[in-house]
Amino acid sequence: MKATGKVWLLGAGPGDPGLITVAGSACLAQADVVVYDRLAHPHLLDLAPREAERIHVGKESESHTMGQADINDLLIARAREGKRVVRLKGGDSFVFGRGGEEAEALASAGVPFAVAPGVTSAVAAPAYAGIPITHRGLASSFAVVTGHEDPTKEGSSINWANLATGVDTLVFLMGVKSLPMIVDELLQHGRPADTPAAVIEWGTLPRQRTVSGTLADIVERVAEARLAPPAVTVVGEVVRLRESLRWFDQRPLFGKRVLVTRTRRQASALAQALSEAGAEPIELPTIEIEPRADDTSVQAAIRALQGGRYRWVVFTSANGVDLFFEPLRRQGLDARAFASSKVAAIGPGTAEALATRGIVADVVADEFVAEGLLRALAGEEMEGQWVLLPRAEGGRRELVDGLEAMGAHVDELPLYVATAPREPDAEGLRRLRAGDVDVVALASSSSARNLVQMLGGDVEPLRRALIACIGPVTARTVEEMGLVAPLVAEEHTIVGLVQALEEHFSAVSSERVRV
Repeated sequence: MKATGKVWLLGAGPGDPGLITVAGSACLAQADVVVYDRLAHPHLLDLAPREAERIHVGKESESHTMGQADINDLLIARAREGKRVVRLKGGDSFVFGRGGEEAEALASAGVPFAVAPGVTSAVAAPAYAGIPITHRGLASSFAVVTGHEDPTKEGSSINWANLATGVDTLVFLMGVKSLPMIVDELLQHGRPADTPAAVIEWGTLPRQRTVSGTLADIVERVAEARLAPPAVTVVGEVVRLRESLRWFDQRPLFGKRVLVTRTRRQASALAQALSEAGAEPIELPTIEIEPRADDTSVQAAIRALQGGRYRWVVFTSANGVDLFFEPLRRQGLDARAFASSKVAAIGPGTAEALATRGIVADVVADEFVAEGLLRALAGEEMEGQWVLLPRAEGGRRELVDGLEAMGAHVDELPLYVATAPREPDAEGLRRLRAGDVDVVALASSSSARNLVQMLGGDVEPLRRALIACIGPVTARTVEEMGLVAPLVAEEHTIVGLVQALEEHFSAVSSERVRV
């Protein structure tokens, strides 16, 4: 008889995937099945093994993909198959998440389970809006109240008479549609009309919006702003602190939707930098690295490198570093193979890739294009020297021509080709075509060309967004496509690109204020 599996009731947190707990990450990493709701951030599903079964059960306020009884049966059935099942729910499973009901069903069925609490939106959403739900001198108590009671109950179980004035801060979850009723009950039971109130939509995410007011006008303000679920309502004096403590929506790129077109492996650094600046990264990889190295040529280059033939080895990308060091590793070699050579890198990203393999680049270009690398090498003795150039197939001729003009002999070693993905990310393309993108970030000319190819040659979606390029070569490619001159980073790095976007939107914001 097959052993019964186990179910983990896991709180996914309020939205920001960075708020998943360490325990939660560990649960997902060993899952065979993930049963999730719509409020669980999609990135959290990436923490589960690729082969894990992923089952969406909906749970929207007006429409459930699967009823609660069916969800309970699903958890029990998968566990009885010997599976490790993670029930991934927004916020905390035991705070209006029906986790208690699921735990009861599992216990009755004799299925082992564990609970991994999550960060509740009752605390996190106000915090991201700059509202502490307690504060010395303002609020010594708080209550978390459902704004959406079980519709099958005969009447409300909320004791409004005690609640309205008996607690300093009131936090209502799932209460947008019932906000008029909530406000009416509070006013009828003694809460002053000038009590501050705020409603926070999509708390902790880049799409977060906050509307503040008082009990006298919050319903009207929320209706004018057209806030919709999911949202958290906060009532109490602590709401007054928002104007001085707001931080999340004050970040320079807050709310901007930025299309990240780097390869999946490279996208994380840019996505992280954008997230920290407040933007919503939308990943749409436009490049797949397809190894094209000829094994005979690679082995010959490695032997020549060990034999001291090359005075310089010049790397023009982190991909080139990865693909050159892989055959080195297979032969049991490492950085010591470069003992007779100097190493040059086109930029800090490439230099960092070398550093992780024990090599400190002798030269790193200040301008991260071929011309910049040539200027960085201008003071070196190149006459009669041999240079190994491991790079992409079909790379620009400027670097080879420039090195040869210095008197060097160049051995090109094509290692890969940057192709358009065979299966582009459908959601990223949909959002771009729908105009749901503010910025398209391009890190290379091939990214630009491949993106247009993925759009079937239609450049109109790109005209509706700001195009931001990491350097002038990519910008020239964009302009050659007939698109508006893009924003170009002064420093041709990820940091430089994000900084250019921050400066651009800061200037736009300042101009709007003057107008």
